[in-house]
Amino acid sequence: MSNHGIVPCHGPYGGEGADAAGSECSDPAVFEVARHNRAPLKVCPVHLGPSLLMAAGVLWPPAVTVIGRT
Repeated sequence: MSNHGIVPCHGPYGGEGADAAGSECSDPAVFEVARHNRAPLKVCPVHLGPSLLMAAGVLWPPAVTVIGRT
């Protein structure tokens, strides 16, 4: 089975580069959370709730889109 086309989870904080500490998740992203002045945050089902509460720039009310299936 190939992992081609699978987007990894970036939750719960959505950090990039040096700010990615604590954001290691090997599960595929299923949801995309819209954020203000930042790239959308792609997260797995486990990190959806925590990302809505803790990630920087999350819109309120949240805008969540399904991008994959588990």
